[in-house]
Amino acid sequence: MSDDKKAKAATSSVLTKFTQNQIQEMKEAFTMIDQNRDGLIDVSDLKEMYSSLGACPQDSVLQGMVKEAPQMNFTGFLSLFSEKMSGTDPEETLRNAFQMFDADNTGHIPEEYMKDLLSNMGDNFNKDEIRMTWKEAPISAGKVDYNAFVAKIKGKEQDE
Repeated sequence: MSDDKKAKAATSSVLTKFTQNQIQEMKEAFTMIDQNRDGLIDVSDLKEMYSSLGACPQDSVLQGMVKEAPQMNFTGFLSLFSEKMSGTDPEETLRNAFQMFDADNTGHIPEEYMKDLLSNMGDNFNKDEIRMTWKEAPISAGKVDYNAFVAKIKGKEQDE
């Protein structure tokens, strides 16, 4: 089998592991990270993305992120998520996604920061979509309890 055929087989194999909606969401996430739009995620892309979030990790941390896949294209991105998700409970995956924005590991994200993330990243929620989300979000003292939010999303609400 030629390298081209192997690449196509690997791509189609990865694509069958996700729904069309998931692939679209992954493409949006990949595009958001690929700041220079060259089709690859590298250290400079990560640096710009983190900078837009107000964070500034050291280059060594960013280099560690891309060390295993220095030429990360979209297929590689899907493969990475496929590997990570195969052994991970989707609830844990959601919680881990929220934890990325919780630098102090408090279990909470400030309400205004969360609104900013929703309106400026990924799907870019509009004001109505944010208002609908906020009706369901467990917010106390201006902070979103993302563990309770994940439980609610997954239909596993705990009794108060």
